[in-house]
Amino acid sequence: MSDTNKTTTAKTHIAEMASNVPVSSRRDFLKKGVQYTAGIATAVTTGGALSGNLPPEVPNWSKSLGAGVLTKPYGMPSSFEKNVIRRTVPWLTADRISSISMSPLQDLKGIITPNGLFFERYHSGIPDIDPVQHRLMIHGLVENPLILDMDDLARLPSESVINFLECPANGGMEWRGPQMEALQFTHGMISCCEWTGVRLSTLLDEVGVKPEGKWILAEGADGSGMSRSIPLEKALDDALVVYAQNGERLRPEQGYPIRLFNPGWEGNTSVKWLRRLEIGDKPWHHREETSKYTDLMPDGRARRFSYEQEANSVITSPCPENPWKTKGVYQIEGLAWSGRGKIKHVDISVDGGVTWRPASLNGLVLSKSFTRFSLPFKWNGAPALLQSRAIDETGYVQPTLSQLRDIRGMNSIYHKNAIHTWQLQTDGKVKNVQLK
Repeated sequence: MSDTNKTTTAKTHIAEMASNVPVSSRRDFLKKGVQYTAGIATAVTTGGALSGNLPPEVPNWSKSLGAGVLTKPYGMPSSFEKNVIRRTVPWLTADRISSISMSPLQDLKGIITPNGLFFERYHSGIPDIDPVQHRLMIHGLVENPLILDMDDLARLPSESVINFLECPANGGMEWRGPQMEALQFTHGMISCCEWTGVRLSTLLDEVGVKPEGKWILAEGADGSGMSRSIPLEKALDDALVVYAQNGERLRPEQGYPIRLFNPGWEGNTSVKWLRRLEIGDKPWHHREETSKYTDLMPDGRARRFSYEQEANSVITSPCPENPWKTKGVYQIEGLAWSGRGKIKHVDISVDGGVTWRPASLNGLVLSKSFTRFSLPFKWNGAPALLQSRAIDETGYVQPTLSQLRDIRGMNSIYHKNAIHTWQLQTDGKVKNVQLK
C-alpha cells in the first residue's frame, strides 16, 4: 500500500470511529483521534515518502528565516488561500461596469467580512475620486445649506457599528427554481463589517430641516448618478455617513471617500460615493425606486419602498463548496441575519422541515448583523435535507418558499428570504434543491 493510501485509510478509520461516538463524547474522541493520527504520521514519515513536514518531524519552514517586515507593506492573505475570492455569474448582468460580485460565505469565519471579499455592486463602474476635491452638499428644505469637505466630516463625532449590507436581489435567481450549485451564488450578495462615520442626524441638526421636510434624496458621484429616496425617520434613526470600513478608509468599490449607510435596509439605499443630500417634502421616484428595486406582485401591482431586509439564514457547512468527506460527528453551521434587529433563535432540520432542532447561537449576537449558529450532528451516511429557520427579536419567522410564493407570486427578483434547502447525498456531496 502506498503512503498516500495509508494516510487516507487512517482518516477513513477515524471517521468510522466517529460514527460510533455520541456527540457528548466528541471531545474525548478528538483527543484519541489526535493521538491516533500522530502515530500514523510517524509511521508514514519514517518511510521517507512524504516531505517530512508532519509531526513529530520539524517542518522545513521552521529551518530557515522567513520574510521580514515591509516585505509586503500592505498585508495580503496567504498564497494557500488564493481561491477565497469574490466571484461573478457571467450571465447575470450585461457587462462588468453594471454588475455584481459575490462574497465567498462558504469560506468566511466569524461575522466580519474582510474588505477585499466584501460583495460588489455597480451601476456604472467605480469612479476614481480624489478626496481632496470631493464635497458633500446638503440642501433643499433646510435652514442652513452646507457644503462639507472630508476634513469637515472628520471633525464631527464619529460612531462605529457592526452591521450587514445585503443586495435585495440576494437569492433572486432562485425564485422560480434552484439554479446555482454554490452557496456563494445563492446567498453571496451580502457581507458584514464594522462601519465608521458620522450619524446623518448630526448633519441634519447642523443644517436645520424645515418642518415640511419629510424625505431625503441621496445621490452618488458615479456615472449613473445613483439615487434613492430615504424617509426622514430613517435618517434621524441610525443612518450614517461612512468613511471607514473595518478600521481603514472605504475601498473605492465600497464608496470611497464617503457613502451613506442605512443599517438593515436594501443595499442600494446605502448610496456609495455620496455627493448630495437633498431634503424634500415627498419621495422622488427615480429609476432605482420605480422600474427597479420594486417587487412585482401576482396582481400586477408592485410593492414600493420595501426597504427592510427580512430575517434570513443559510447553512454554510455542509454546502456545495463544503461537502462532508466521511461519516462521523460534524457541526452543521450557518449564518442568520435580520434587518429588523437581533436574531433570537435558529432552528435546524435534517428532514426537510418535518422536524426541527434548536441551534446554538455562537459568539456575538448583534442587531442587524451576521449571527453564527451551529448544531452537533452525527452523520451515518444517510441522505438528508438540511434547512435552517431564523426568528428575529420582533417575532418574525423566516418563511418557507411556498409561504413566500403564496403572497408574492413568482415574478419578483427581490427580497427572497425563504428557507433554503441543501440535499446532503450519501457520498457527502451537497446539491441545491427546492421543496414544495
